[in-house]
Amino acid sequence: MSARAARGAAVEAACARWLGARGLPVVARNVRCRFGEIDLVLDDGEVLVFAEVRLREDDAFGGAAASVDPRKQARIVACAHWYLVQHPRQALRPCRFDVLAVGRGGAIDWIRDAFRPSS
Repeated sequence: MSARAARGAAVEAACARWLGARGLPVVARNVRCRFGEIDLVLDDGEVLVFAEVRLREDDAFGGAAASVDPRKQARIVACAHWYLVQHPRQALRPCRFDVLAVGRGGAIDWIRDAFRPSS
């Protein structure tokens, strides 16, 4: 595993723990399919949350949250759809897409309902 991949995995694990402490247990991690990947799938009461974790130490290109552009959003939505097809009991739940933007020093900015699927 490269140093960058190890750092990314550590940040995702830290975000999972951070969200768990706030009452959102992890349902799945690193869901991969041909459409892309979802970092975390979480349980927020009745809502199933698909979360993207983004690390940016430098804000020169807009920061971590800005890196989840429309193309990345479309890939996350496609992967979420695939996940719901694979887990039909979960498909009955309302869903939400969150972004956890991790900045300099490990500060976490949790953006709930960061984007919605386009029709």
